[in-house]
Amino acid sequence: MSDFTMELRGAMEVLHKLRAKGDVVVTSMGSAREWIAMGPLDPLDFIFVPSSMGQAPSLALGIALSQPDRRVFACNGDGSMLMNLGALATISAESPNNLVLIVLDNGVYEVTGAQPTPGSALGRLGRRGVDFAEIARSCGWPSVFRFRDLADWQDAAANSINAPGPVFIALEVSPVPGAVGPRSPGPTVDRAQKFRTALTSPRIRSA
Repeated sequence: MSDFTMELRGAMEVLHKLRAKGDVVVTSMGSAREWIAMGPLDPLDFIFVPSSMGQAPSLALGIALSQPDRRVFACNGDGSMLMNLGALATISAESPNNLVLIVLDNGVYEVTGAQPTPGSALGRLGRRGVDFAEIARSCGWPSVFRFRDLADWQDAAANSINAPGPVFIALEVSPVPGAVGPRSPGPTVDRAQKFRTALTSPRIRSA
């Protein structure tokens, strides 16, 4: 297990409070479970459940490129990020300034039994974990941040998400004991159609 002290729910609540009207939020895995539990969903919440593990950032990239006047958040787990590290290079190559990728790093595959990921210190022989923030920086992301303390994240979140994009934020969070996978909030086809309708509403992105 990790020794991270920031709780996943608290980390997600910070984003929930800062999310502006018209922003798109894509969640998957544990982040989707917590987002659903925080109250009524916004029409522009895309709960990526069921999902293809690791594809949330790529999905968010497509939305960001097609909706340049909307800010798009993608919430991804560290295990999912490992499944699609190439997305970090693809996103930085396209360089959408309206995309914010938040990686919630708890060091384990939470919903399958909390096994250490091969990116965590406990999952590696040298006991040195993978630094996702450094990988993003090496891929050319212009704004990269890392937080492991909730108070620090709360204080810096507004400035971080408004930094020149695309923005990469790594949040070191503690695993949720006994966590289960998220349930879909409704039929996938119906949710996709409602999301498409919401995207057609005019939106001028605020500074």
